[in-house]
Amino acid sequence: MKVFVDGAEISLNDGAILKDALDVGGVAPPPEGAIIGIVKGREEEAKETNSYWLNTTKGKLRIELLDTGIQEAWHKAVDQISGLKVRWSDGAAVAFGPLSTRIAPTRREHEYDRWEVVFGASGFEADKAQIVFARKRHSAAYGAPAENRGVFASVVGGKDLLYRLDMGDEILDAEPIVEWAALSDKMATQDLSLPLADGMEIYTRIEVDLIEAAPEGSEFFLAATRDRVFAVDGISSSYASSDILMGERIEFENREPRAEGVVTIRTQGRGLGRIFIYKADRTSIPSHSVVGKVTSGMDLVKLAEPGTKLATKVKPERIMLMGLSLNEAEKIAEERGIGFEVEGYTGDDAVVVEQRPVTTMQIIKVGQVVVTTIPADRMVAIELYDDLAPKSLDYFRHVVGLKEKPVGPLPVYFVYENTVLFKPVIAATSYKEILPENKPTGVVKAGEIGVTNQAAKNAGLIGVKLEDDSKYGPSGEKFLATNIVGRILDLEKLRDVEEEETVYVLEVRK
Repeated sequence: MKVFVDGAEISLNDGAILKDALDVGGVAPPPEGAIIGIVKGREEEAKETNSYWLNTTKGKLRIELLDTGIQEAWHKAVDQISGLKVRWSDGAAVAFGPLSTRIAPTRREHEYDRWEVVFGASGFEADKAQIVFARKRHSAAYGAPAENRGVFASVVGGKDLLYRLDMGDEILDAEPIVEWAALSDKMATQDLSLPLADGMEIYTRIEVDLIEAAPEGSEFFLAATRDRVFAVDGISSSYASSDILMGERIEFENREPRAEGVVTIRTQGRGLGRIFIYKADRTSIPSHSVVGKVTSGMDLVKLAEPGTKLATKVKPERIMLMGLSLNEAEKIAEERGIGFEVEGYTGDDAVVVEQRPVTTMQIIKVGQVVVTTIPADRMVAIELYDDLAPKSLDYFRHVVGLKEKPVGPLPVYFVYENTVLFKPVIAATSYKEILPENKPTGVVKAGEIGVTNQAAKNAGLIGVKLEDDSKYGPSGEKFLATNIVGRILDLEKLRDVEEEETVYVLEVRK
């Protein structure tokens, strides 16, 4: 039997299962928790569709067939559409041809309305038919059959394009449109033992091309998908959305219509930082910056439900060198054809803590990156407690910069006895709540990271204890005002830090 994996046709033995298809197709199983989309029967639906995309050298036109007898002439001639060229063009209409049909031409003149699509016959010969697109209301004798004046369809999409078609343009192909709602046999699964049937379409991932005109937004999307998945939190009839970076500020860069497959980020108002993938066309709005386009796998987006994950491949791949050893960073830059410059420590144990430019798009554009490095013993690894302190970690990751980057700075504010206090670079307590959460009981263990919550006036202060303490939290507050958010994995690195020094922390992700 034949099936399709991410658009590629493969042959399988009868009785094959989903894992067999992935193996033969050379596709790795999706990341844990990511769904695979299955669609069956699209070809059968396509044979009966009344909606088509006409892909032209200037763009796409969408037509809807009318319920007339002439519709049959279209279905019999649709295989001839590819390669039809503009035969003539004027202010009233544009015509493509020739193609052979069995229409019965007449010499009668008819009135035509804007957007109507007509079968006509050059020289009133059916085997020299042409497709005429009306640009405005007018009268003409196109050699059309008597039924419905030869009108068999109407233009419902890409209408502006109709005015730009001229001599030299052509129709590249006709693509039947099967409305998603019409597909009854479709499903999402994570079961690799699922039995397959002939003709099934399998979608394992979405592919997204980012836009050079939106470097900040593109980096935002790359950060949101750094685990190679798009986490779906919201669904509507027109989009799937992710809240993984919601609340993070992002500048508006690029305004375009929100066509199917377009990726946007909300840059202001409620839902700031929410990422959208559009399933249906919508107009542009000033609060949504367009950052990319899904080029493959839209069926997977349409199958998504809240709480699901979609395996994601992004072009270009992210250039994120922070957290890597100097040798690793230099090797990646060389492989990507990027010039590489180092500022800071260059010993064998050097690690990267900053890069300029920060965004992948800007690095590719200038063809150069400058990295700041420090000795590895000044990079502190941390583990964060997402299950125990999710709200506090929203604040912590935000002020340290760990939501979008693997490494972030923590300036040392004060050192005393067995306590190291940090004051984040970003002051966020005016817009980020730190309500009491995961408060310590009994004893605070050495290395635990605490954030002062809103029960005390120094809310937002971050601290670490170098020794166990049964009286005060890591940030020097009583337990009631302390939220425990994680722990230091290599505490010895903090024992000799000094005030005004900046410690860089690397989140170790499970």
